[in-house]
Amino acid sequence: MDHIRKGEALDYHEQGRQGKLEIIPTKPHSSQRDLALAYSPGVAEPVLAIAANPEDVYRYTAKGNMVAVISNGTAILGLGNLGAEASKPVMEGKCMLFKIFADIDSIDIEVSATDVDEFVNTVKNIAPTFGGINLEDIKAPEAFEIEERLKNELSIPIMHDDQHGTAIISSAALLNALEIAKKEIENVRIVVSGAGAAALSCIDLMIKLGAKKSNVFVFDSKGLVTDERTDLDQRKKKYATTARYDDLAAGLVNADVFLGLSQGNIVTAEMVKSMASNPIVFAMANPDPEIAYNEAISARPDIIMATGRSDHPNQVNNVLGFPFIFRGALDVRATCINDEMKLAAVRAIAELAKEPVPEEVTEAYNLQHISFGPDYIIPKPLDPRLISVVSTAVAKAAIESKVAKKIITDWDKYQNELQKRMGRDNVLTRGIAERARKSPKRVVFAEGDNIKVLKAAQIAKDEGVAKPILLGPEEKIHQLIEELELDLMDCPIMDPRIDKYTTEREAYGKAFFEKRMRKGMTELEASRMMRERNYFAAMMVATGAADAVISGMTRNYPRVIRPALQTLGVADGVKKVCGMYILQTKQGPLFLADTTVNVDPTAEDLVEITLRVAEAIGRMKIVPRIALLSYSNFGSSDNPDAAKVSKAVSILHKEHPQLCVDGEIQANFAMNSEMLTENFPFSRLKDQRVNTLIFPNLASGNITYKLVQEIAGVEVTGPVLLGMKKSYHILQMGCTVREIVNMVRIAVVDAQLKEGE
Repeated sequence: MDHIRKGEALDYHEQGRQGKLEIIPTKPHSSQRDLALAYSPGVAEPVLAIAANPEDVYRYTAKGNMVAVISNGTAILGLGNLGAEASKPVMEGKCMLFKIFADIDSIDIEVSATDVDEFVNTVKNIAPTFGGINLEDIKAPEAFEIEERLKNELSIPIMHDDQHGTAIISSAALLNALEIAKKEIENVRIVVSGAGAAALSCIDLMIKLGAKKSNVFVFDSKGLVTDERTDLDQRKKKYATTARYDDLAAGLVNADVFLGLSQGNIVTAEMVKSMASNPIVFAMANPDPEIAYNEAISARPDIIMATGRSDHPNQVNNVLGFPFIFRGALDVRATCINDEMKLAAVRAIAELAKEPVPEEVTEAYNLQHISFGPDYIIPKPLDPRLISVVSTAVAKAAIESKVAKKIITDWDKYQNELQKRMGRDNVLTRGIAERARKSPKRVVFAEGDNIKVLKAAQIAKDEGVAKPILLGPEEKIHQLIEELELDLMDCPIMDPRIDKYTTEREAYGKAFFEKRMRKGMTELEASRMMRERNYFAAMMVATGAADAVISGMTRNYPRVIRPALQTLGVADGVKKVCGMYILQTKQGPLFLADTTVNVDPTAEDLVEITLRVAEAIGRMKIVPRIALLSYSNFGSSDNPDAAKVSKAVSILHKEHPQLCVDGEIQANFAMNSEMLTENFPFSRLKDQRVNTLIFPNLASGNITYKLVQEIAGVEVTGPVLLGMKKSYHILQMGCTVREIVNMVRIAVVDAQLKEGE
C-alpha cells in the first residue's frame, strides 16, 4: 500500500499491547499440579529424556515449530543501516507473517554486531533454541558470508530471505513467463539492474534452472559488471562479462528478460521498445518499480510484466515462499535448506499458477476469472493452496536429497494437517479487503465529526476500498481533518441541518414521505427528519446518491437501525433482518447470530435467521456448519424455550436438507467436536467443526459475543446487518478504528453484491 501515513503507522505499532507479538502458554496452568508439571519437579523428566536422546527436544519442546528471525539492522528494507534496535519492528512483522501464513512460532532477535565473526558466533550460541533461522536485512557482502558460514556450521534450516525469497518467487515467475513467450531459458538474454544480495541470488537460481551465465549481463550503480573492473567483490566477479555496453539502455537492446532489483524509474518506454519480442520485464524495485507498469504495457502490448506491487498483476511477493519453505523444512526436521528444496519450491509455485484457481481466490480479488497467462504467472498471495503445495514439495525434496531426519510417508495426511493448522480468519479478512478494493463504493459516514470515524475514512480512502462522504458540522470536520493531518478535504462534507442542503432535504423528505405516508407520517415530519444524519444518509443510498452507510459509533443500536428499516427496507423475499458478528479465532472465523435485532424469535424466525446467515457465509466461500444453541441437548428438556429451537431444527432438516445444521444443543458440545461425536453420534454435526452459532434469543447472543470479546481478546467484526435491501451497517458504540475499517470493507462488498457485481 502506498498511502500509509506516519501517524497511522505509529498508532498501529503503539496501540494496545506494545509490539506485534506475545507468548501464550500451550499447556494447562490453572492448578498447582499443572505448574509442578510445567516446571519443577515435572520438568526434570523431559530434561533427562533429551539429555539421553537429543532428538527428543523436538518431542518435548517447541523447537520443531520455532524459527528465529535475526538481523543486525545493516540493511533495513529500503532504509539502510539504522542499527539493530531500529530493525525490531521489521523483524516482529516478519514473525507475524510466519505465524499467520504457516503457523510457525517465530521470535525476532536483533544482534548488535556488524563484525561477521561476532555475528556468526552469536547466532551459533543461541541456535539450540530454534528449529530454523531466517536471516533478514543484513547488508551485502557480509550477508553472503554469514549465511554460508552458518549453513556449514549448524544443522538446522537457515535462509537469508532477502536473497533467496525473491530469487525463488521471481524464478517461478520466469519459468511461466518463458513458457508463455515460447522461449527456452538456456537461450534468452537476461539483463539485470542491481547487484545486491537479492539480485545475485536470483541469477544464481536462474542459472541452476538452465540459464547460461554468458547470457546474463549485470549492471550496478557504476555500470556494467565487466572483467575489466577492479572494484568487484567475489560475488560480482562471478558474473563479470567480456561484453561492453555503455549503459543499461544499450544492454537492453534485443534482451529477452529484464530483472530489476535496483531503483525506481530508471527504465524508459523506449528502452522497453528496444527489447526482443514478447519481452519479460520484472521491475521489482519498491515502492516504485524501475518502470511504471502502465508505461511499460503501453510501450509493448506483448510484454509479460511483474512488479513488487500488489496493485498490478504478477506481484513478486516473498510471502509466497518463505513461510511454506520453512514449514516443509521444519516438518521433516531438515538439517538445511538446500538447492533441491529451493528448486522444488520454485517449480511448485510455478505449477500452482497453471492449476484452476479456486473461486474463493477470484472472489477475494473481485475478478470473474483468473487463469494462467501474461497477467497471471504466479499465484496470488491469498491462495489457500500455497501451504499444502509448497510445503509438501519442499518436504519431499528434503527427504529425497537426504537432509531430512523425519520421513513422511502419508502425504495426503500431511496435507490435511497443513490445512488444519491454518484457520481461515486471515484469509477471510484479507479476501474481503481485496474484493472491496476492486470496486470501491461511495460510503456515507454519518458521524463524520468523530475522530475515530475520520481516521477510518482516511484508511478506507487510502486502501482504495471506499469513496468517503462525511456528514456533520462542516467547520468542525474541516478543523479535525487539519488537526489530524488527514487528506479528506476533497471528500464531500455535508451538514443536513444547514440551509445549504435544503434542496437535498426536500427531495429526500418527499421520497421518504412516499414510503411512509400510510404509516402515520406527514410530509412535514418527513422533511424535518432529513435533518437527522442517519435518515439523510439512508435516503442518500435509497435515491442512489451513495452506495452504503456506516453509523452507530455514538448512538445506541435501536436509534440507528430504525432509519434503515424505514427508508431502505428489507430485501425481496426477506421476512426478518438479523445481526451477525464475526469472531476471528485461530481455528478460523466463528459466526454468531442473532446478536442485535430479534429479541425473542419464534421457531420460524430462527429458521429465517439461520437461512440469512448461511447465505451470507456461503458468499464468503465458507461452508456453514451450524449449531442452534440452547441449554438443552436434543430433547433433554421440554421447556418452551428449548422446544422452539428443536422445532426450528426440524423445519430446517425437512425444508433445507442440504444445510449442515443441528440442535438444540449446548454451546460446549457444539464447540467440542470430540465430545459431541462421543455423546451424540447421531447428530449431523458429528465429526464437524462448528463455525456458526444461532442463539435462541437476543439476550443470549448479545451477552455471549461481548463476553467472548472481552475475555478471549479475539477480534470482532460486526454487527453485519443481514437482509437489508441496500448496504447499511451499524457499528458497536465505542469500537476501534480497525473495527470501523473492517465494517467499511464489509459494507462495500455488500454494496457490490446488492448491485449485482
